[in-house]
Amino acid sequence: MERPVSARLFAEAQRHIPGGVSSPVRAFKAVGGTPPFLVRGEGAYVWDADGNRYLDYVLSWGPLILGHAHPEVLARVEEVAKRGLTFGAPHPLEAELAQAVKRAYPGVELVRFVNSGTEATMSALRLARGYTGRKYLVKFRGNYHGHADGLLVEAGSGALTLGVPSSAGVPEEYAKLTLVLEYNDPEALRALLRARGEEIAAIIFEPVVGNAGVLVPTEEFLKALHEARDYGVLLVADEVMTGFRLGFGGATERFGLRPDLVTLGKILGGGLPAAAYGGRREIMEKVAPLGPVYQAGTLSGNPLAMAAGLATLGILEKNPGYYARLEEVGAGLEAGLREVLSRKGIPHAVNRVGSMLTVFFTEGPVRTFAEARRTDTELFRRFFHGLLDRGVYWPPSNFEAAFLSIAHGEAEVALTLEALERVL
Repeated sequence: MERPVSARLFAEAQRHIPGGVSSPVRAFKAVGGTPPFLVRGEGAYVWDADGNRYLDYVLSWGPLILGHAHPEVLARVEEVAKRGLTFGAPHPLEAELAQAVKRAYPGVELVRFVNSGTEATMSALRLARGYTGRKYLVKFRGNYHGHADGLLVEAGSGALTLGVPSSAGVPEEYAKLTLVLEYNDPEALRALLRARGEEIAAIIFEPVVGNAGVLVPTEEFLKALHEARDYGVLLVADEVMTGFRLGFGGATERFGLRPDLVTLGKILGGGLPAAAYGGRREIMEKVAPLGPVYQAGTLSGNPLAMAAGLATLGILEKNPGYYARLEEVGAGLEAGLREVLSRKGIPHAVNRVGSMLTVFFTEGPVRTFAEARRTDTELFRRFFHGLLDRGVYWPPSNFEAAFLSIAHGEAEVALTLEALERVL
């Protein structure tokens, strides 16, 4: 595909924006080349400024579970927008969306809305420290929880894609308050809890990792996580990516988790900026104005994001069969990828949970961050560009999950596998 207009737009953007992008992985640094500038989406497809059409497996990095430009979501946003974009005051839709969250997550008794996943995780961990009076946090290698200073320690996502395990500008003293363990290593977690459990405020984790590629938790690892509560440690499930995607109740429902706090984003906002954190009443009542833990936001709970989120969650709640459909299409894509790559003799592992999927170019299985990093990133670069040039828009990093929407079906799976055959 030719993309001269995107090339011109990218060159112009680089004159005014660092790297020409508002989020690093969009710059294609890991795979090379010029990113297409997308100007329209419909269902499972997007179009760039040059008029090229792509089958989209990025889906704005996960929020668009209904596909692009779903008519019911657009209609609800348009209806609300006509009355005003934002007020900086309470709005009726906030409580409506909070009730939808509570229906999906019965363990959540109070919800606070913010604008991004980073705000949600940052605020939840401040709350955990304020509630417990402890200062140490635990995270896992390759788990990405946004770009707050204390969480950019051995992070996944763009930090991993760019080969930066943390970030400049994070004081060493602050980073030392975050203890890092290997994901899916229950014995290391148990050993840390025995040694320092009473110093730790919270453990934050991605129930299914999406930012080191998809990593699936083992039963023993999930069991060890829940044992942390015996030490007074709060368990924070970062469901920014998995919330409402792996089921209406996200990974919490799918795996039977019992977190003290949950962070949500992406699908929660239906394609507009919205996120939230929530949990047990006695913990959430520590948040201002009820308690001493401060957190605020000018656009938090803004009417447009609440409207898009309500429309999206309403559709999912009324159509529980959508999740079975996503599972079926995801399984078909997974099986097809395995078959084509096996037939061509290419080492690979395909990790999938529901509508999240990653192809690693390494001998499987891939269960840990260390195993994920063995993937052949040069082979992935060729895989990515081969698909892109044949109209399939895969995430431009081997350490990001690909996503499906309800607009993806058998025809889209067939198109993808046909493109892959031609690429190989």
